[in-house]
Amino acid sequence: MIVGIDPGQSGGIAYIHESGAASFAYPMPVAGKEIDGHAIAALLREWQPTVVYIEKVHSMPKQGVASTFKFGMGYGVIIGICDALGLPYRLVTPQAWKKQVLAGTTKDKDAAISFTRRAFPHVDLTPGAKRKPHDGMADALCIAEYGRCQ
Repeated sequence: MIVGIDPGQSGGIAYIHESGAASFAYPMPVAGKEIDGHAIAALLREWQPTVVYIEKVHSMPKQGVASTFKFGMGYGVIIGICDALGLPYRLVTPQAWKKQVLAGTTKDKDAAISFTRRAFPHVDLTPGAKRKPHDGMADALCIAEYGRCQ
């Protein structure tokens, strides 16, 4: 099983079986205003992935210091969980996974949602009572698909 993670509070976590037959996605677990490391660890323990692909992120220009710090903390929590559980992980840039998975598209959030709906029609991208598809879940599935094709 391969896991893809789009870090950040509006991100997602997804898995794809190596055969591509089974897949699932969740919005990023949060507790209050923080990423819920305990919930992520529980999912990873349950799924027992062979490898975790995490979107490699960095600070963005004009992003506030507090929000950059908070985002970096969540990113570090995810990497720390993988290390603590002894799970191999790979960092992948958005440019790399989008070039491969979203080839021939605009490579934006809508393209990721469209790809996910075609490739994984059984995955519901509208968790709970939401009407709008969750782009973090779509990105996480795309990241996992990138890992599956490596």
